[in-house]
Amino acid sequence: MRDVPVRSVGSASVHEGDARALRACTTLAAVLAWGRTRTPPRAPSEIVTQDEYTHDVVIPLDAERWLVFDTT
Repeated sequence: MRDVPVRSVGSASVHEGDARALRACTTLAAVLAWGRTRTPPRAPSEIVTQDEYTHDVVIPLDAERWLVFDTT
């Protein structure tokens, strides 16, 4: 199974432990399960529909950083 790319944009960065865990999340269900393990738990704040097959799932990591997952 392949790893999912995790990229930081700008000066924001993802903690290496979180990046390692997120690389293994090959489904949206796995991402949501990961979010429930965080303290406090993280849940999607927005789902942006791109077209009938593609959605961006936005999860706040903290006050200044967001995770965005492109799902099809």
